[in-house]
Amino acid sequence: MAQAARSQHGLRSFLDSDGKSHPLENTLAVTTLVIGVIAFVTAHFTSLHLLSSWAGLIGMVTGAWGQLISATTGERFVLIIGLGASAVGFYLGMAHGGLFGGLLG
Repeated sequence: MAQAARSQHGLRSFLDSDGKSHPLENTLAVTTLVIGVIAFVTAHFTSLHLLSSWAGLIGMVTGAWGQLISATTGERFVLIIGLGASAVGFYLGMAHGGLFGGLLG
């Protein structure tokens, strides 16, 4: 019962709310969030449309896969925030020039 007396705080306890460790699912959730933030921030600069569109596309694929294998509500929450940011970055990057804007001819 020593575990019951110890309270855990932080992102890891939020993601592993069922008490079990989920290293793959947690990695996908945090990776999706980081890529989503990159895509969202770079989408606000027109000249960075290649980075924002590719990061957004990768973030959406990573987030969709993470949603399929997620185990806890905390993981799903982080994945949805990352997916939303990735989608906004992807769509704004596509509007500013797309995935290959100017590189293929």
